[in-house]
Amino acid sequence: MAVEVGDKAPDFELKDQHGTPVKLSDFAGEKDVVLVFYPLAFSGICTGELCAIRDELPTLGGDDVQVLAVSVDSVFTHRAWAEQEGYQFSLLSDFWPHGGVAAAYGVFDEEKGLARRGTFIIDKAGVVQWKVDNDIPNARDLDAYRKALAEIA
Repeated sequence: MAVEVGDKAPDFELKDQHGTPVKLSDFAGEKDVVLVFYPLAFSGICTGELCAIRDELPTLGGDDVQVLAVSVDSVFTHRAWAEQEGYQFSLLSDFWPHGGVAAAYGVFDEEKGLARRGTFIIDKAGVVQWKVDNDIPNARDLDAYRKALAEIA
């Protein structure tokens, strides 16, 4: 079942590119969260999208916004990719159970074994305020993120 706008965001704990556990609930009351699911590290569209987030992060709400990017890739893959691309935000490994968090949010493609391009903007109270769920070949629009974050600020 997909998570919809107005729903309480399912909490989760995944390891980031450094092996550090990160919980969604760690940001409750502190920051709005842009939760970005992507298919695979080192792929063209994913690299373009995450580099755009890296470059535009200050215009996405600055210190009041936490970006959490999630894929089924391993912690080790995420570390190599983050180092190569200079990502300073968390890349979270939904490796095991395979795609469990993506499935909880309704953006896991069972047939392909990876996440679709789903994004959820979650407010400080843990409620989903905005979402987009694009098929794997369709990149997302950062301006839509910016607009959604401005509306909940």
